[in-house]
Amino acid sequence: MTKNPAGAPGDLPQSRPRRKKVILADSRAPVTVLRTVVELEEQTSWAEEVVRSFIRIQFWTSVRLALVIGVAFGALPLVFYLVPDMSDVRVAGVSLPWLLLGVLPFPLLFGVGYWYNVLAEGHERDFVDMVEK
Repeated sequence: MTKNPAGAPGDLPQSRPRRKKVILADSRAPVTVLRTVVELEEQTSWAEEVVRSFIRIQFWTSVRLALVIGVAFGALPLVFYLVPDMSDVRVAGVSLPWLLLGVLPFPLLFGVGYWYNVLAEGHERDFVDMVEK
């Protein structure tokens, strides 16, 4: 005599697990979203232009922020040249130019990097919102 899964004696065969239906796409999804995704996957001319526009805006955002960093760091030698007395200024026993060159870049780079991340995520949200409409 065989036992069933509960452990009680009996001649019951073990039940098979129910079959599950696997679907690739949600049938409740709006048709326009599906059409847009298909166009992006097939790389139609419209989809290429949308992706190109997204890449372009990300690129120009990074160029603008790189220019901010370049101007900030490029201005330091000019300031040191135009104001030579800055080397005589001391803060906590360290000359001001050394502080500006050794301390200022790190918070500035972190801030600009964080700012870029926020802007890039906003551009990505805009892209996804446009695709899902």
